[in-house]
Amino acid sequence: MYARLQKTIEIPDDVTLTVNDSTVTVKGPKGELTRDFSYSNLIFDLKDKTLTLTALFPKSKEKAVLGAVEAHIRNMIQGTTAGFKYAMKVVFSHFPIKIIPEGDKVKIENLYGGRKPRYAKVLPGVSVTVDGEDVYVSGIDKEKVGQTCGNIQEITRLHGKRRKSPKTFMDGIFVYDRSGSLD
Repeated sequence: MYARLQKTIEIPDDVTLTVNDSTVTVKGPKGELTRDFSYSNLIFDLKDKTLTLTALFPKSKEKAVLGAVEAHIRNMIQGTTAGFKYAMKVVFSHFPIKIIPEGDKVKIENLYGGRKPRYAKVLPGVSVTVDGEDVYVSGIDKEKVGQTCGNIQEITRLHGKRRKSPKTFMDGIFVYDRSGSLD
Protein backbone atom coordinates (compact mmCIF):
# COMPACT_ATOMS: atom_id res chain seq x y z
CA MET A 1 0.00 0.00 0.00
CA TYR A 2 1.29 3.46 -0.86
CA ALA A 3 0.30 6.96 0.19
CA ARG A 4 -2.09 8.85 -2.04
CA LEU A 5 -4.53 11.72 -1.97
CA GLN A 6 -7.73 11.79 -4.03
CA LYS A 7 -10.32 14.36 -5.06
CA THR A 8 -13.60 13.44 -6.74
CA ILE A 9 -15.60 15.59 -9.15
CA GLU A 10 -19.21 14.76 -10.02
CA ILE A 11 -20.07 15.56 -13.65
CA PRO A 12 -23.58 16.96 -14.37
CA ASP A 13 -25.85 15.17 -16.85
CA ASP A 14 -25.72 17.91 -19.50
CA VAL A 15 -21.88 17.95 -19.54
CA THR A 16 -19.56 15.62 -21.45
CA LEU A 17 -16.05 15.34 -19.99
CA THR A 18 -13.25 13.48 -21.78
CA VAL A 19 -9.70 12.83 -20.63
CA ASN A 20 -6.85 12.13 -23.07
CA ASP A 21 -3.62 11.56 -21.11
CA SER A 22 -3.57 14.79 -19.07
CA THR A 23 -5.74 16.89 -21.39
CA VAL A 24 -9.28 17.48 -20.13
CA THR A 25 -12.06 18.55 -22.51
CA VAL A 26 -15.42 19.71 -21.17
CA LYS A 27 -18.44 20.13 -23.49
CA GLY A 28 -21.63 21.70 -22.24
CA PRO A 29 -24.63 23.66 -23.47
CA LYS A 30 -22.67 26.95 -23.63
CA GLY A 31 -19.59 25.61 -25.43
CA GLU A 32 -16.39 23.60 -25.12
CA LEU A 33 -13.20 24.16 -23.10
CA THR A 34 -9.94 22.21 -23.30
CA ARG A 35 -7.00 22.40 -20.91
CA ASP A 36 -3.69 20.55 -20.63
CA PHE A 37 -2.70 19.45 -17.11
CA SER A 38 0.47 17.54 -18.07
CA TYR A 39 2.52 19.61 -15.59
CA SER A 40 0.54 18.22 -12.66
CA ASN A 41 1.74 14.57 -12.51
CA LEU A 42 -1.75 13.55 -11.40
CA ILE A 43 -3.64 10.41 -12.33
CA PHE A 44 -7.00 11.13 -14.04
CA ASP A 45 -9.60 8.36 -13.74
CA LEU A 46 -12.95 8.89 -15.48
CA LYS A 47 -15.74 6.43 -14.66
CA ASP A 48 -19.36 7.06 -15.63
CA LYS A 49 -20.13 10.58 -14.35
CA THR A 50 -17.26 10.81 -11.85
CA LEU A 51 -13.71 12.09 -12.37
CA THR A 52 -11.17 11.06 -9.75
CA LEU A 53 -7.86 12.94 -9.43
CA THR A 54 -5.10 11.09 -7.60
CA ALA A 55 -1.71 12.30 -6.35
CA LEU A 56 0.75 9.60 -5.33
CA PHE A 57 3.06 10.27 -2.37
CA PRO A 58 1.72 13.80 -1.88
CA LYS A 59 3.77 16.51 -0.24
CA SER A 60 2.64 20.10 0.17
CA LYS A 61 3.33 21.00 -3.48
CA GLU A 62 1.40 18.00 -4.82
CA LYS A 63 -1.52 18.79 -2.49
CA ALA A 64 -1.61 22.37 -3.78
CA VAL A 65 -1.48 21.23 -7.42
CA LEU A 66 -4.27 18.72 -6.79
CA GLY A 67 -6.52 21.42 -5.33
CA ALA A 68 -5.71 23.83 -8.17
CA VAL A 69 -6.46 21.27 -10.89
CA GLU A 70 -9.73 20.36 -9.17
CA ALA A 71 -10.73 24.05 -9.06
CA HIS A 72 -9.83 24.50 -12.75
CA ILE A 73 -11.98 21.54 -13.79
CA ARG A 74 -14.91 22.72 -11.63
CA ASN A 75 -14.62 26.18 -13.24
CA MET A 76 -14.60 24.57 -16.70
CA ILE A 77 -17.78 22.66 -15.85
CA GLN A 78 -19.47 25.79 -14.46
CA GLY A 79 -18.36 27.84 -17.48
CA THR A 80 -19.78 25.41 -20.02
CA THR A 81 -23.10 25.11 -18.16
CA ALA A 82 -23.80 28.61 -16.76
CA GLY A 83 -20.91 30.82 -17.91
CA PHE A 84 -19.37 33.76 -16.07
CA LYS A 85 -20.46 37.40 -16.03
CA TYR A 86 -18.51 40.11 -14.22
CA ALA A 87 -19.92 43.59 -13.63
CA MET A 88 -17.70 46.67 -13.68
CA LYS A 89 -18.63 50.22 -12.68
CA VAL A 90 -17.43 53.38 -14.44
CA VAL A 91 -16.44 55.89 -11.74
CA PHE A 92 -15.54 59.51 -12.44
CA SER A 93 -15.70 62.80 -10.56
CA HIS A 94 -15.44 65.44 -13.26
CA PHE A 95 -14.66 64.13 -16.75
CA PRO A 96 -17.27 61.60 -17.98
CA ILE A 97 -15.57 58.42 -19.20
CA LYS A 98 -16.92 56.90 -22.40
CA ILE A 99 -16.57 53.15 -23.09
CA ILE A 100 -16.92 51.75 -26.62
CA PRO A 101 -16.51 47.96 -27.27
CA GLU A 102 -14.77 47.41 -30.65
CA GLY A 103 -14.46 43.66 -31.28
CA ASP A 104 -11.17 42.48 -29.78
CA LYS A 105 -10.57 45.71 -27.82
CA VAL A 106 -12.39 48.29 -25.72
CA LYS A 107 -11.93 51.98 -26.46
CA ILE A 108 -11.88 54.25 -23.38
CA GLU A 109 -12.33 57.95 -24.15
CA ASN A 110 -12.07 61.11 -22.05
CA LEU A 111 -10.27 59.38 -19.18
CA TYR A 112 -9.01 62.13 -16.82
CA GLY A 113 -10.04 64.61 -19.56
CA GLY A 114 -7.41 63.26 -21.96
CA ARG A 115 -7.85 63.67 -25.69
CA LYS A 116 -6.10 60.46 -26.67
CA PRO A 117 -8.23 57.29 -26.32
CA ARG A 118 -6.88 54.24 -24.52
CA TYR A 119 -7.44 50.67 -25.66
CA ALA A 120 -7.80 47.54 -23.51
CA LYS A 121 -7.48 44.07 -25.02
CA VAL A 122 -10.50 41.74 -24.99
CA LEU A 123 -9.46 38.08 -25.06
CA PRO A 124 -11.07 35.65 -27.56
CA GLY A 125 -14.37 34.15 -26.43
CA VAL A 126 -15.21 37.11 -24.18
CA SER A 127 -17.88 39.72 -24.87
CA VAL A 128 -18.09 43.23 -23.42
CA THR A 129 -21.35 45.18 -23.22
CA VAL A 130 -21.98 48.67 -21.85
CA ASP A 131 -25.18 49.76 -20.11
CA GLY A 132 -24.91 53.34 -18.87
CA GLU A 133 -22.23 53.35 -16.18
CA ASP A 134 -22.09 49.55 -15.96
CA VAL A 135 -19.79 47.40 -18.09
CA TYR A 136 -20.54 43.67 -18.31
CA VAL A 137 -17.81 41.21 -19.27
CA SER A 138 -19.01 37.67 -19.99
CA GLY A 139 -17.78 34.36 -21.38
CA ILE A 140 -17.37 30.67 -20.59
CA ASP A 141 -13.67 30.71 -19.60
CA LYS A 142 -13.28 32.21 -16.11
CA GLU A 143 -9.60 33.09 -16.62
CA LYS A 144 -10.25 34.97 -19.86
CA VAL A 145 -13.17 36.89 -18.38
CA GLY A 146 -11.09 37.85 -15.34
CA GLN A 147 -8.07 38.82 -17.44
CA THR A 148 -10.21 41.02 -19.69
CA CYS A 149 -11.58 42.79 -16.58
CA GLY A 150 -8.01 43.20 -15.37
CA ASN A 151 -6.95 44.68 -18.73
CA ILE A 152 -9.78 47.24 -18.59
CA GLN A 153 -9.13 48.15 -14.96
CA GLU A 154 -5.35 48.41 -15.43
CA ILE A 155 -5.54 50.69 -18.48
CA THR A 156 -7.44 53.30 -16.42
CA ARG A 157 -4.83 53.49 -13.63
CA LEU A 158 -2.42 56.42 -13.47
CA HIS A 159 1.24 55.43 -13.46
CA GLY A 160 4.50 57.14 -12.63
CA LYS A 161 4.65 60.73 -11.46
CA ARG A 162 1.00 61.34 -12.42
CA ARG A 163 -0.22 58.65 -10.00
CA LYS A 164 -2.55 59.92 -7.33
CA SER A 165 -3.86 58.33 -4.16
CA PRO A 166 -6.70 55.89 -4.98
CA LYS A 167 -8.40 56.98 -1.76
CA THR A 168 -9.02 60.51 -3.05
CA PHE A 169 -8.80 60.20 -6.84
CA MET A 170 -11.01 57.30 -7.85
CA ASP A 171 -11.57 57.80 -11.59
CA GLY A 172 -11.52 54.49 -13.44
CA ILE A 173 -13.42 51.31 -14.19
CA PHE A 174 -13.61 48.79 -11.36
CA VAL A 175 -14.99 45.25 -10.89
CA TYR A 176 -17.76 45.22 -8.29
CA ASP A 177 -19.60 41.93 -8.88
CA ARG A 178 -18.35 38.47 -9.90
CA SER A 179 -21.43 36.46 -9.00
CA GLY A 180 -23.31 36.58 -12.30
CA SER A 181 -23.87 33.86 -14.86
CA LEU A 182 -24.89 34.08 -18.51
CA ASP A 183 -28.40 32.76 -17.83
